[in-house]
Amino acid sequence: MFAHVKQVGFVGVSDLDAAERFYGGVLGLDLVDARPFALVHDTPTGQLRITAVEEVRTAPYTVLGWIVADLDGEIDRLTAAGVTFNRYDGMAQDDRAIWTAPDGARIAWFHDPDGNNLSLQS
Repeated sequence: MFAHVKQVGFVGVSDLDAAERFYGGVLGLDLVDARPFALVHDTPTGQLRITAVEEVRTAPYTVLGWIVADLDGEIDRLTAAGVTFNRYDGMAQDDRAIWTAPDGARIAWFHDPDGNNLSLQS
């Protein structure tokens, strides 16, 4: 029943202004201002709702990620904008904090202003 309908993803944030600067300004997402409750980004296959919540409870795992064509270029762009990429004990990450999965996917993680764990993959 849901195989052919658009998905809506959610990420909780404590401050929509900070989220707009990060998700819109730093990450470059086109955001629809749906305040006071959320910022909305229409994706090619659905929608992302960056939702104001009273208390952000960060998960110890990735909550949102993007597959990008040029991982190294995106890391350079985000690093220049002040984003720090995460390093994890026990994971063989290169000098850019990229981990290569057994299937060859290259993944790097970073946090939004609320500590939500995000990823880029190529």
